This record gives sequence, structure tokens and C-alpha cells, in this order.
Amino acid sequence: MDSSQFFGIASLAYILAMVAYISYLSFKNSAVGVIATTITVVGFVSHTIAFFLRWKEFYEIGQMGILRAIPLTNLYESLIFFVWCVILAYLIIEWKYKNRSFGAFITPIAGMALAFIDISGMDKNIHPLIPALQSNWLLAHVTMSFLSYAAFAISFATSMMYLIITAEDKKSAPYIFWTIALGIFVSVLLAMGIDFLVFKVAMSSPESFIKSYLFKATYRNSSGAVSLLSYLGTAAFIFLIWKYGYLLRNVILSFSISRDLLDDLTYKSVAVGFPIFTLGGLIFGAIWADQAWGRYWSWDPKETWSLITWFTYAFYLHARFLRGWRGKRIAVVAVLGFVCTIFTYLGVNLLLSGLHSYGGG
Repeated sequence: MDSSQFFGIASLAYILAMVAYISYLSFKNSAVGVIATTITVVGFVSHTIAFFLRWKEFYEIGQMGILRAIPLTNLYESLIFFVWCVILAYLIIEWKYKNRSFGAFITPIAGMALAFIDISGMDKNIHPLIPALQSNWLLAHVTMSFLSYAAFAISFATSMMYLIITAEDKKSAPYIFWTIALGIFVSVLLAMGIDFLVFKVAMSSPESFIKSYLFKATYRNSSGAVSLLSYLGTAAFIFLIWKYGYLLRNVILSFSISRDLLDDLTYKSVAVGFPIFTLGGLIFGAIWADQAWGRYWSWDPKETWSLITWFTYAFYLHARFLRGWRGKRIAVVAVLGFVCTIFTYLGVNLLLSGLHSYGGG
């Protein structure tokens, strides 16, 4: 078996685990919870084997040294590694805190990433490194960046859960914020699935998929009526979440998850991810940029949005330590920080051009 087959097993396992964790959260059946964890572990083991097999395959093709052969040179490989980091972080949390309910909020992030890989038809082949990437800084810069992204993804999940269980007043800003954020997240995932079911195409690159097919079955449909119905459906879905959000709150509270635990997990995730992102994402990236392009900083879109992400999480830590922010306000900052992270990672690569354009398809 080669790496692609093991990746396929891992992808299927994570999607099944997502369904299992959501079922566990809904029905509170301990057997379902054990099944969800087992599927996740199986997927993670297969994922790990696949990653190292691809590393070996890349090394044999490129013959540029083991450190330069790490498979993190395009969008497909980076998404796969991001999902691996997220699942690793989740399994550590589940093992340490003996609570599986987090899986219903974390595995959908992995599910969305894998769904995007499958429906966009992005190139999964191994290609030789371009000159700008032929550096030993690749291992440090890219791996540390994605480890920090995974930590920020965990903080997003825990801060969302915090808002759900603490924002009781339906007219309050935090309650409205989390219902809109969750509604958009789920609606985007569903719209991507509808694209896949309707078009069943494999594009030559994610960029061409976005231009030609992404959301064309719903929000960007050529029929104005279908497009309008899609937006109205999303608005109705968000309204239902707003109206019946207390049910989700009661489900989470039934697992004896305290607001202090969620606040602490959010802080620890950011506290771990921020210095890793600072060192690996910004400092090591600047050193590598100087070697590759002759200057430490060029205000490339990726660099600019990385700085925006850094400032957002720096504000989170500043507000918590020096301003004494706790609770809902700081949880909102953590959610916004992950929105910046996702745009830094995916939005810049797919929607903007710059020196990091090789990070696309």
C-alpha cells in the first residue's frame, strides 16, 4: 500500500468519527463515544503512516536530503498535515481530560478540510521543490506554523463551546455572535457537500474550482431564485440555531463541562500556539525569506495576514493578562483569531497572489 491509500483510510475514518462524536453528543451513549474514539485513533495511525510514507516517496523522487523532503510543499500536503496536528491535539485533550464531547466540535474542522480536498480536485501528486523552497528552513517554518494553527483550532472549538454554555440571553451580542458563527460554519460545509454531489468534477487546481464551481450549486448559482433561496435557507438555519440554541447548551452541560475548564483550555491552546507561531511562523519565516528573496519582509499578502493573526492573538493575551478580560469577551477574540488564521492559511493562497502563491494547488 502507498501513502494515498492510507490517506484514504484516514479520511474515511475522520468523517465517520465526526458523525460518531456528534451522535455521542446528541444521545449521550458511552458505547458510541468509545466507537468514536476508536475510529479516530485508527484514522490517526493510518494518517501517520501515510505521512511518513509520502515523506519517503518525496525523498526518493527529489534526492535533496531528508529535511528538505518533508511533504509540506503544496496546499494538499499542508491540509493533510494541518488535519494531523488537529487530531493529535484533540486526542491529547481527550486523554488528559477524559471527556469526549470536544470531539463533536473539533472533528468537523478536520471534516471540512478533507471535504475541501475531495471536492476541489486539488493536485495530490508529488512534485520537485521549486528553488525558493529548497531550504532546511522548510521543516522548521512550516511544521511550527501548522502546529500553531492546530493549537488555534482547538482554541476556536473550546471558545465556541464556552460561548454556547455561557451566553444565555438570546438578545445579547455573544449569543448572537456564536449562533451566526456556527450557522455560517455548518452552512459552508453543507454547501461544499452539495457542490460535490451536483457537479462530481475534479478540477485541475483549487483556484479553478473556486472560480468555476465552489458554491455554484447554492450561493453563486446562475439562477437568481436558487441563489436567493440558498441565502434565505442559511438565514433560516441561523435563526433556528438562535431560537433553539439552549438545547445545544443543555447537551454540553450534561457532560459536566465547566465554563472554567473551557476558558482554561482556550487560554492554554493560545498560550502554546502563540510562541510557536511567533518563532516558527514569523521569525523563521523572515529568515527564510531573506535567504530566498533577499529581504526579511516584503508585505506579501501571506506575511501581512500572518501579522494580522499575530496581533489578534497578541491582543488576546494582552487583554487577558493586563486588562483582566475573562469570559465571553475573550472567547469572542479567540474565535476571531481563528477566522484570521483560516484566511491566512487558505484565503490568501486561493484568493490573493504573492510570493507565497506556490502554496496553492
